[in-house]
Amino acid sequence: MDFKVGSLDTCNPITGVVSCLATNHVSTIKSITPPLRSAECTLGRYLARRLVQISVSDVFAVPGDFNLTLLDDLIAEPGLKLVGCCNELNAGYAADGYARSRGVGACAVTFTVGGLSILNAIAGSYSENLPIICIVGGPNSNDYGTNHILHHTIGLPDFSQELRCFQTITCYQAVVNILEDAHEKIDTAISTALKESKPVYISISCNLSAISHPMFSQDPIPFFLAPKMSNSTGLEAAVDAAAEFLNKAVKPVMVAGPKLRVAKACNAFLEVADACGYAVAVMPSAKGLMKETHPHFIGTYWGAVSTAFCAELVESADAYIFAGPIFNDYSSVGYSLLIKKEKAIIVEPDRVVIANGLAFGCVLMKEFLPALARKLKKNTTAYDNYHRIYVPEGLPRQSYPKEKLRVNILFKHIQNMISGDNTMIAETGDSWFNCQKLKLPEGCGYEFQMQYGSIGWSVGATLGYAQAAKDKRVIACIGDGSFQVTAQDISTMLRCEQNPIIFLINNGGYTIEVEIHDGPYNVIKNWNYTALVDAIHNGDGNCWTAKVQCEEDLVEAIETATEVKKDCLCFIEIIVHKDDTSKELLEWGSRVSSANSRPPNPK
Repeated sequence: MDFKVGSLDTCNPITGVVSCLATNHVSTIKSITPPLRSAECTLGRYLARRLVQISVSDVFAVPGDFNLTLLDDLIAEPGLKLVGCCNELNAGYAADGYARSRGVGACAVTFTVGGLSILNAIAGSYSENLPIICIVGGPNSNDYGTNHILHHTIGLPDFSQELRCFQTITCYQAVVNILEDAHEKIDTAISTALKESKPVYISISCNLSAISHPMFSQDPIPFFLAPKMSNSTGLEAAVDAAAEFLNKAVKPVMVAGPKLRVAKACNAFLEVADACGYAVAVMPSAKGLMKETHPHFIGTYWGAVSTAFCAELVESADAYIFAGPIFNDYSSVGYSLLIKKEKAIIVEPDRVVIANGLAFGCVLMKEFLPALARKLKKNTTAYDNYHRIYVPEGLPRQSYPKEKLRVNILFKHIQNMISGDNTMIAETGDSWFNCQKLKLPEGCGYEFQMQYGSIGWSVGATLGYAQAAKDKRVIACIGDGSFQVTAQDISTMLRCEQNPIIFLINNGGYTIEVEIHDGPYNVIKNWNYTALVDAIHNGDGNCWTAKVQCEEDLVEAIETATEVKKDCLCFIEIIVHKDDTSKELLEWGSRVSSANSRPPNPK
């Protein structure tokens, strides 16, 4: 079965939208598609086939009595694997990580107790523009419209509590409690997720999923995902205005933002960088969307905590083009960026604003950038200046024998071990700042959740990403506080025979919170993390653990993980001092603290 799409982009293989299940197509499909067996003609199997069509081959699930029959249908579908998770939060995080690699993800939970547990993960996916199909097994269809009190609810004869919660964090909600509605509602939900690149909610009554119906007797017609198009007049005008603005500049620069992914414009941005010769930076949440081996790449622009010499170049430019930026309090380091809107061209996924004035709507970034590339004059002034003033960063001081390991030594060795066969996943915390300084080799992926910043996200995301990208070995850097939130699904990684390398950085607390505002609540109970993972392993699966306290131990552990235990989940606990943080976190924390503590405006 074909899955018809528009042009692909390296950031996301799913493009466009629109379900073409129009009645006039059905006769054509009947003539070429043999009827399905009655056991395959159920609502649940129809949903399963739709997931396979959009490149979902794994659904992350937690069973409950309202979704058990539906899970049977998902398991029965060839090409679809059910991945049982330890809790709903991790199932949602796993779908998030999966979507970052595959372009779309799916999860399945039970009514309310499952649905409300997965809300936090779905909210994070919404903030990151990830299409997730969140499936909930709902109440028996006969219970709707009655005064029945059901378990898994708050004790009111109102079954809409869960739906109301999902309405603010999904772009479409489908409640399937009438069999004849299932066809249209499921297709609309899935196509809307792909069109909007946001999560959707599908609730299916528990007594409907296994019912056969003639409408499910044929394989569903493939989705036709029609690509969006720019207004041609607006596109031309936007390109002309932007080119005139930039070609007059003396030392323009380019900065990649995180919305390059949802705009499917990574290749288009690279095309501009190749054509114009400008110095090229990335915002922190866009790391991994622009290849860092590009000859004019100058690093991460993150205000006061930018990589060396990057902020100076960007903020001293007389013109800059930001493609898909998000200027929140975190990315702006407490609103302290020295960026002037009158010098900026802001390119959104479907809108261009020039110098805080001219605005052009219905202009797609993926069409605007290549057209702009053809009109820009070559200008290497900013990069030439960077090249002149740049001084390579020094290496951390040499450790003496058996010295307690320092975080900068850890990341020196991580830098040396990563390759194009890896994807880095950075947990919220000091790993944000240390991983940001890594120079990614060609082909090396990079993921983190900056907009939502939910601690514990990376455990589930590692599970999901590794399940989707079999050709990449995931390397995850996770703080001890974050790990305690979601540690259980190490067991799911083992069941799925995954081989990530997890660096658990144990410094005894919530370090990122310490640097914003310290207090006794930031100190956590220390665990014996390697012993915990060994207990989770329990002899079932392929797992290797190590506890590292000095550089000699680290070198040996990395060599074992990369050379000897290539097909094994490797968990390396790194013991470091509680105050051993990056200088960037110290600076960032003080500025965010200042922003958080601003007094109320006078009335």
